[in-house]
Amino acid sequence: MSSHHFVKDQQEPAVWIVDADGVSLEQIAPMLEWVPTVLVNESAVEQVLSWGIKIDIILASEDFQRTNDSLLQEQFPLKFLTESEPNSLNRGTEYLLETAHKAVHLIGMSHLQALQLPARISGLDLTIVDGDWKYYPVKSGVFRKWFVDTTIHLHAKEGQPIEIQNSNGTLILPITYATMIEVPEGTTELKSPGLFWIGEMMS
Repeated sequence: MSSHHFVKDQQEPAVWIVDADGVSLEQIAPMLEWVPTVLVNESAVEQVLSWGIKIDIILASEDFQRTNDSLLQEQFPLKFLTESEPNSLNRGTEYLLETAHKAVHLIGMSHLQALQLPARISGLDLTIVDGDWKYYPVKSGVFRKWFVDTTIHLHAKEGQPIEIQNSNGTLILPITYATMIEVPEGTTELKSPGLFWIGEMMS
C-alpha cells in the first residue's frame, strides 16, 4: 500500500535522505515501516526513486523543479521546496518545524557535520545515519544505556572531556577525532559538560 493512503500525523520520525551514496534500501527500510514523511535532497532523488520509495518532499533548485515537474504527478502528492544550496539543511529544517515534526532521521550525512548543524534542527530528536553507523546527540550532559559487548564512537568538540562509567570502572578522557570506546555488556553511563554524540554500528 502506498504511503499516500495514510494520513501522516508527524508521530513518526521523518526520514530525510540528504545523500544516497553509500546508503542501501536495507539500511533505511526499518525507518519506513510506519510510513513517515520522506524528504529527499535533489542529488538523491534518482537513487531513492529506484528503490520504489514514495517521496513526499523534494528539496531542489528551481532548475531541477522545472526539468522534473512530471514528478509532481508521478509521486502525487509531492511537494517541491526550493533549496538553492546543495545539501543545505535550512529549508528542510524550516519545513519540519512548520509541520510540527518532533524527530528526524538524517540519512547519508557525515557525522563530522553534526557539530555544525543549524541550531534550529538541534531542537528536534535527531539521528544521523552515516554509512553503517547511527549517531544520536546527548543534550543533557548525562546518558545511560544498557549495551551488548560492543564498540561505540564518541564525537564532540576536540578536547571536550567525557567520563565513562561501567563494569570496567571509571575513565575520563578528552575527545579526539575518531574516539572509539569498547563497552562491556551491561549499563554504561557517559557524562560530559557539553553536547556530545554517540555512534553505534547498525545491526
